[in-house]
Amino acid sequence: MSPVIGVILMVAITVILAAVIAAFVFGMGTPKQAPQASIRASSVDAAWDYIKLEHQGGADITLSDVKLIVENPTNRTTWSKMGNTTKFKAGDVIYVYTNSTVTGQNPLSSTGVFLNGQSVSGGMNVTATYEAGNTDITSGYEIVVTMIDVPSGQQIAKTIIRT
Repeated sequence: MSPVIGVILMVAITVILAAVIAAFVFGMGTPKQAPQASIRASSVDAAWDYIKLEHQGGADITLSDVKLIVENPTNRTTWSKMGNTTKFKAGDVIYVYTNSTVTGQNPLSSTGVFLNGQSVSGGMNVTATYEAGNTDITSGYEIVVTMIDVPSGQQIAKTIIRT
């Protein structure tokens, strides 16, 4: 009876060892990392409902990999994809218009994300995929701006602006 138990134990140990090795080989790739960059929300314009984001240094950010969220205590505006393969590099500025209802003041009269310019003629629209929401930028609010790297699911930047 003990030779049978010995064989069963050896087979069990072999199966467990094979499973552990397979988990390391097939299941553990290099984890994806979000780009490391310094992003600053440097100004807010309450009349036009826009925020200015400055890339102050670090890795280039591929905008098609970024989800952008702008929120105040009561509203949230999100873009699920910020353009094509355009890079947001050190020295670049993004203007984020957060409220499509501000007609007559907002030069775009829409929510939009623009790279290195405040308007279509002055910059490049990065054709962000607008998801939902209109975020008013009102005096006395805290505006939270979050950039998320979609492939890694990690946060690139989160900044709070007090208006």
